[in-house]
Amino acid sequence: MSKARPEGFSWVSPYIIVADVDAAVDFYKNAFGFTTKMDPVKDEQGNTTHAEMYYQGQSVMLGKEGAYGKPTKTPKHSGFTSPVSLYLYTESVDEFHKKATAAGAKSLASPEDMFWGDRMCVVEDLDGLHWSFATI
Repeated sequence: MSKARPEGFSWVSPYIIVADVDAAVDFYKNAFGFTTKMDPVKDEQGNTTHAEMYYQGQSVMLGKEGAYGKPTKTPKHSGFTSPVSLYLYTESVDEFHKKATAAGAKSLASPEDMFWGDRMCVVEDLDGLHWSFATI
C-alpha cells in the first residue's frame, strides 16, 4: 500500500504564492526563523519556482506567482489583501516581533495580550501576506 502523504507533512500544508521564491526563502529564514526542507525547484530557464520550508517541524511550501502558466499573484501584485492569513506560535512573541521587523517584516500590530489568552503580533511579509505570531 502506498503512503497517503509524504513523510514530514501534516494533512494540511500551507502553499503560499510569492513573487521571488529565492528572496522569500531568505526572508523567511532571517525574519521568521524558517529552515529549508529541500533544494528549491527550478524551471528549464533556471528560475526558482518552488521551495519547501519548515517552521517548528511544520511544512510550508512556496510557489512563484505565475509559474507553470497559472494566473496566481501575490497580494502585493494583485492589489488585494489576502483573505487568508497564517497563525503560528513562537516561544517569545516579543523577541520574534523585534527580529522579524529588523529583518524587513512590516509590523501591522505590535505584541499585545489578547482576550482569548494569547499574546500576539501581526506582520506583513515582502509579498503582502499577513502572518500572526503568538505565545500563550
